[in-house]
Amino acid sequence: MTARDSADVIVVGGGVAGLTTAVELAERGRRVRVWTRAPAERTTSAVAGGLWWPYRVEPRSLVDAWSLTSLGVYEELARRDGRGDGGGGAAGVRMVEGVHAGVRLAELGPWAGRVPGLREVTRAEHDGVGVRARLPLIDMPVHLAWLRERLLAAGGAVEVRTAKGLDEPLAEAPCVVNCSGLGARDLVPDDSVRPVRGQLVVVENPGVDTWFTAVDSESADTTYLLPQPGGLILGGTAEDGDWSLEPDPATAEAIVRRCARVRPEVAGARILEHRVGLRPARPAVRLEREHLGAGRLVVHNYGHGGAGVTVAWGCARDAARLVMDPDG
Repeated sequence: MTARDSADVIVVGGGVAGLTTAVELAERGRRVRVWTRAPAERTTSAVAGGLWWPYRVEPRSLVDAWSLTSLGVYEELARRDGRGDGGGGAAGVRMVEGVHAGVRLAELGPWAGRVPGLREVTRAEHDGVGVRARLPLIDMPVHLAWLRERLLAAGGAVEVRTAKGLDEPLAEAPCVVNCSGLGARDLVPDDSVRPVRGQLVVVENPGVDTWFTAVDSESADTTYLLPQPGGLILGGTAEDGDWSLEPDPATAEAIVRRCARVRPEVAGARILEHRVGLRPARPAVRLEREHLGAGRLVVHNYGHGGAGVTVAWGCARDAARLVMDPDG
């Protein structure tokens, strides 16, 4: 058996997009290897807050279906684990109530009608415009580890290995799925991919059991509180084009101040951790196949921006279909 025969597909990228796509392919009978520059717990996906919601991602004509597919998977995972409102089961998925401030239901589009219980807030719930829903809130380190184990159980493999170009994995497998996220900027190369920096503060939870978000489209500052099993995640920022992975103390202080305006008890909470991640943004998600001749196929699945978790399963299933039926 040659090296090329040892896998049907190599997935480049070990974040939520790559692992979810690899699971879809392995469970359909493909021999799959994942190449990742870092273990899943050190990817951008591990830093994500983990709330399902279509956010900063295009094209809308496809995103709605991808998001709803993913919503259905997460709802089922939460039901299966029997922890819909508890600490999270094996997959790290819980269904949690919360408020998106500054959002009007009529502005969301047809997809909103398929989100169970999504409605306008009452005055008692939020003093202003907003919507309320019970949505998947995903503990990303737990979920990524669960995806990896599910892949291994299906016969897949994960290797910590950096690809310098697509020719490298194509030398070992006839098909490559490119889920390299921000790495696609150099790997493809695709200079339309850019970072959108997100900084978070994790604090001891003083008793917050619902999530809250408020996004200002005119500012790089966002406000959100996400109760996760390991602490209350406070956010955040959306700094377009910023490559810095170092937490900024002034930014962290501003995040805590904004969140304390929503929940005053946050002001005195003990800080557990600072996190920074670079969202892999692009004008639109690239999900398409590229025939390179001599039986070589690349399927691209990257550019999910701040919605990687939200569209993961929908994009993975479409990517898997492109692999399974390369001429269809």
